Amino acid sequence: MQLEEKKIDYFCLESIIQNSIMHKTISALLVFLFLTTSLQSQDLKKQYIEKHKRDAVKKMIEYRIPASIILAQAILESGAGQSSLAKNANNHFGIKCHKTWNGKTYIMDDDTKDECFRDYKSVDQSYKDYALFLTGRDRYAFLFEYKITDYKKWAHGLKKAGYATNPKYASILIKIIEDYNLNRFDKIKHMRDLGSENTSMANTNIRSNLSNNNNIGTQDFHPISISETNRVIYENNGVQYVLALKQDSWKIIADEFGKYTKQILDYNAASRRSDLHAGDRVYIEKKNKKAEIMYHIVQAGETLQDISQRYAVRTNSISKRNNIKRKQELIPGQRLKLR
Repeated sequence: MQLEEKKIDYFCLESIIQNSIMHKTISALLVFLFLTTSLQSQDLKKQYIEKHKRDAVKKMIEYRIPASIILAQAILESGAGQSSLAKNANNHFGIKCHKTWNGKTYIMDDDTKDECFRDYKSVDQSYKDYALFLTGRDRYAFLFEYKITDYKKWAHGLKKAGYATNPKYASILIKIIEDYNLNRFDKIKHMRDLGSENTSMANTNIRSNLSNNNNIGTQDFHPISISETNRVIYENNGVQYVLALKQDSWKIIADEFGKYTKQILDYNAASRRSDLHAGDRVYIEKKNKKAEIMYHIVQAGETLQDISQRYAVRTNSISKRNNIKRKQELIPGQRLKLR
């Protein structure tokens, strides 16, 4: 009887030991899987940042939305580019159809079943539509009164404006920004500050010509062609422009493109006494009457001509739309209608 009890105790002890070892093994395996998944997730986010940082900075310069916010929202909304919405519809910001959308659509479950999302031809189109989405709606207008480096206010402002329903949306964005130091991009003033990595140009001929044009860096908009004189032509708001070179004058550029000097001066809201510096944007055709975005928040020291050059919108259109004089001094924080 005692021998049988000892055998039972031995088997129980052996079973306990085996179970303990099994539990430890399972626990260790779970920890390993968690760490592996976590590291893979971090790697995907780092890869996403590296791939799309230029897109974010470009949109920041063009639309005054912090690059850190753009990247953090894209990472969160697209699962660092891995969500079905991102993969199947190139939608990296979770933007739904709404009444104004006339493009392709992608249906999937979200807050409710079978919700309609925008389907883009490319990721670039998604980034641009996101910028237009924020700048074109009144409910987001107050965000542009915040400093571009104040990512915390922008994060809380997006939640306040109703961009997402998650009550922790702002804190999630802030954590992503701080975990990956994304706010470093908010201090960039020009695309050249990002260096030459991943520069996207129209073709290799344009690349070589850019490097020969007195080392002037790439600008914020799209190179579209090369002139007969081997100069790169860009486009902004559908209006063509070139970058001034060291030896340029208003007359040289006018002659090069078969225009009168007065035409080039009028296109750029300039006079014969206006200085022309290497790297200045010079429009070679008439600007538009309105911009793609709804508003612009005036920055310290900005003039009406600065804003006109930035958005390729005629100065008289901006002045009439906002009931201001062409030479009137603008107030920092002032909101100007651009369309």
